[in-house]
Amino acid sequence: MREKLISWDRSLFELVAARHWPGGDRVLPLLSHSADHGLLWFGVAGAAALAGGPGAGRAAVRGVASLALASATVNTLGKRAVRRGRPILDVVPVIRRLSRQPFTTSFPSGHSASAAAFATGVALERPGWGPALAPLAFSVCFSRVYTGVHYPGDVLAGAALGAGAALAVRALVPAREPSVPSARPRADAPALPDGRGLVVVASATAGQRLTVRDDPGAEVRAELPLAEVVPCGPAGSLPDALEKAAVRAAELGGALGAFGGDGTVNAAARAAVRHRLPLAVLPGGTYNHFARDLGITSVADAARAVRAGRAVAVDVGRFGDDGRFDGLFLNTFSIGSYPELVRVRERWAPRVGAFPAGVAAALHVLRTAEPVRLRVDGRRRDVWSLVAGNCAYRGLGPTPLRRHSLADGVLEVRMILSGRLARTRLLAAALTGVLKHSPVLRASRVRGLRVDGLVPGTHLSFDGEVAPAPASVTLTKERQALVVYRPR
Repeated sequence: MREKLISWDRSLFELVAARHWPGGDRVLPLLSHSADHGLLWFGVAGAAALAGGPGAGRAAVRGVASLALASATVNTLGKRAVRRGRPILDVVPVIRRLSRQPFTTSFPSGHSASAAAFATGVALERPGWGPALAPLAFSVCFSRVYTGVHYPGDVLAGAALGAGAALAVRALVPAREPSVPSARPRADAPALPDGRGLVVVASATAGQRLTVRDDPGAEVRAELPLAEVVPCGPAGSLPDALEKAAVRAAELGGALGAFGGDGTVNAAARAAVRHRLPLAVLPGGTYNHFARDLGITSVADAARAVRAGRAVAVDVGRFGDDGRFDGLFLNTFSIGSYPELVRVRERWAPRVGAFPAGVAAALHVLRTAEPVRLRVDGRRRDVWSLVAGNCAYRGLGPTPLRRHSLADGVLEVRMILSGRLARTRLLAAALTGVLKHSPVLRASRVRGLRVDGLVPGTHLSFDGEVAPAPASVTLTKERQALVVYRPR
């Protein structure tokens, strides 16, 4: 069978070489050369970031990150694993041949991997751009056969690997996609016309920003002019500001609001649960995962729910040491490589921006992270990462993406186990689309979890915040413990 496939591959190569393609002799060699070292795609990424509008920079960086992973995989694994020689150029017209012939092995095609990775990565972030990039990526792939430097099989394998690389990057850094989990169970919350009775703490430093907001409450007041807005500066003052705001909201018979990112919302949820107040989540951070899972993408979305009094009850995850549940998470709790990713991302974001820092940090951690030794419910484990999500999540990767429900009573636990070639095996599973069958990935849904045996210096992460981990920690759920405003 192998010999038959090789024979078909060579026959198809010779068929392409023998056929005259109008205009191809001038265009395709130039196009193939322009894609050397990814230059074509870097140019497309730069143009898109500058002129593509909101979200274009994020799509461009995702495309470049996918290209980088595909190129690294081709050069470190593909080329060395299959040392196939380049096609013989005798059947290729001289006018089509590249002025500088490649000297590496033929399988798989690196140019095709880069083209497919970039186009797929961008399309995962901005689906509308897919039809525009696909013809260009296809032309680059075809040009490699047309100019005689690859067999068709090399190109197909490279393109498949490139698309897999884009999916692997999405598993590391999820794309922004619409997700609206179940809107049940509904809960009682007061309708607050124009925000009357709503006390909002607005973080001036939420998100990975280069500067502090001059007036963090301006966007809130524009939508809810009667709300009381309390600006808050350094993160250390946030708990005090939220406590005072919660007391004031209780006096007014209204609700507590939080304008900021997931860390701000996490702190606000603690105050809201303690004072039994409904919470208005006003997205003002970098990722806003909890707000997005509520179907809130802007302050205007939250304002509509506040004015109408529409709310739902959601679960809260709890974690603590020796039975003291003093920590709370609305999205995820993690130990291992993810807290390190957050720390690296926070350090790099002020210099390069939030999304590029997230991609770079993910790749950095994938390369440098070390396993953590711990016990999970009494069983010894060596793990790269342990992530527990508040409620069941969609997606099969090591990192939870989006939730089916916000009140299902379970923790979604995902562990990447250590072992021989664990990172390589996980990456290969992501690239080939069989991640759910990878022996190094464990996923389960539980009501509670105990993790102990943690060594000093280990860190944990909850809703994007990082803190030193105690020697042992117990995770549990509080069913429908928090009432949050949510648009219809």
